[in-house]
Amino acid sequence: MPEPETRELRADATRNRKQLLEVATRVFVSAESEPSMRAIAREAGVGIATLYRHFPTRESLVDAVYQDQVARLTTGAHELLAELPPTAALRRWMDLFGDWIATKNGMLHTLLAMIEAGEIAHAQTRAELLAAIEALLAAGRETGELRTDASAEDIAAGLIGVFTVAHPSDPGRAARLLDLMIDGLRYIP
Repeated sequence: MPEPETRELRADATRNRKQLLEVATRVFVSAESEPSMRAIAREAGVGIATLYRHFPTRESLVDAVYQDQVARLTTGAHELLAELPPTAALRRWMDLFGDWIATKNGMLHTLLAMIEAGEIAHAQTRAELLAAIEALLAAGRETGELRTDASAEDIAAGLIGVFTVAHPSDPGRAARLLDLMIDGLRYIP
């Protein structure tokens, strides 16, 4: 009897996959150009065959890292709102967004090619991220902490601007700009 195509991974295989995603994310953040698959496997402490068993192509690895980061952002908004007041949750979420942007350092060319080829649903990702921002804004409006005239699109544009000008070698600048952005979003009667 043939094995089903979607079988559950063994516990060690699940751990390897998770470790590979974490390491690939870290390597992509710190890389100035796209690292080799061999460099990612070496950093993860696994053989290249293990990496290719989980991610048969560079594109499959980039897609997995990208989807993992989007999921962290979208679920992160709700988790942060459960733990923090809305303004603090939004500010912390902005840091997560910065981490997401930084991940693209070492996978930008592959990611752009995949988006252009339609292999990554960029419009869907955008909608998911805007919904996460809107949830944060709505909670802040409800408590009276945040102004009512700022949209999720405004916040997304501001974040892209901040992380475009704030160089990774100067993390203090990004933090300062994000703090200024939050101050501008506060409701003042």
